[in-house]
Amino acid sequence: MGDSLPVNPNLTYPPNPNPNLPPPPPLPCVPATPPPPPPRFLRRSPIRATTEFDSASENPLFHKISCKVIDGLAKLKFCCQSNSKGHIISPEVAFITDRFKVFYDVDSRNALLKGWLDMGRFLSLQATHDVKNHGGNVALIAKLGDPSYKLELRSSVPSAGLPKATLIFPNGQVSVEEVVKEEAPEKVLSVNGIFRSNILDGVGTAMFTNDDLNLRYCYKDKELTFIPSISLPSNALSFAFKRRFSPSDKLSYLYKFDTRDWNAVYKHTARKDLKFKAGYDSSVDGGLKWACVWVGDERGGVKSIPLKMRFKLMLQVPQDINKSVFLFHVKKRWDFDF
Repeated sequence: MGDSLPVNPNLTYPPNPNPNLPPPPPLPCVPATPPPPPPRFLRRSPIRATTEFDSASENPLFHKISCKVIDGLAKLKFCCQSNSKGHIISPEVAFITDRFKVFYDVDSRNALLKGWLDMGRFLSLQATHDVKNHGGNVALIAKLGDPSYKLELRSSVPSAGLPKATLIFPNGQVSVEEVVKEEAPEKVLSVNGIFRSNILDGVGTAMFTNDDLNLRYCYKDKELTFIPSISLPSNALSFAFKRRFSPSDKLSYLYKFDTRDWNAVYKHTARKDLKFKAGYDSSVDGGLKWACVWVGDERGGVKSIPLKMRFKLMLQVPQDINKSVFLFHVKKRWDFDF
């Protein structure tokens, strides 16, 4: 009785006589160890390719290919144009980060470098360098307490005189720089600027450049936009008028009193990505009538629109109807995810 009987490995045991007892717990499942991620420099990034065709351009095709590298910290971009014969024109390679950019022109074998550097909370430095021409410019930007007030000093490298000073404030900006005029053998100071202010429920703008002053007033509400302007000392007066009849229909009109030229545009928006336009311009070829249809976002990119494509078809009818032309513009983007 003290010796135990040998265990028969082929022996089967009867089921648990008490079915109310819970079954034995399952064996723990040990998950498989995932493979280590590839190094940051070897991770694949989506490639974006964009092609744009404009029948009115001498070089109708524009191509751009871009992808993010270094785990999204930088972007590589290649762009070029091509003419009707298929020849590549103006190829350019770019390396872009938040603080540094390099643009390399393949034809001229020249590089343009741009950089930004924060030197504290209120001071930053910007620099541009043209490698082949051994020139560029440097700008020092200071925030004057309030972030809406800034002072910028920009100078060419190598220096050719006093730096250009620009004061930026909430209602506009003023710039002072040295310029060379034909009637003056020496450099003189030139003052340029723009100033905006709320006047009579609208916005008044004064823009002065050298000896010219442009005064402009804009009133706008939900249905009407009224924009008169005058340039001094030429006394060139113009008047712009926009009327919105409904959320989808708008008429724009512009008349120049000095040349008696005028143009009008009627726009109908069927939906966000479908627009129809028709207009007339008296300053082109004795009078140009045109009509076009836009499919896609008219001004923005093609990233968020259906098929990531937009196109415009336009008919232009000059005074001589035999010279009527159709113009075609299309932009398409492809995304290749790996």
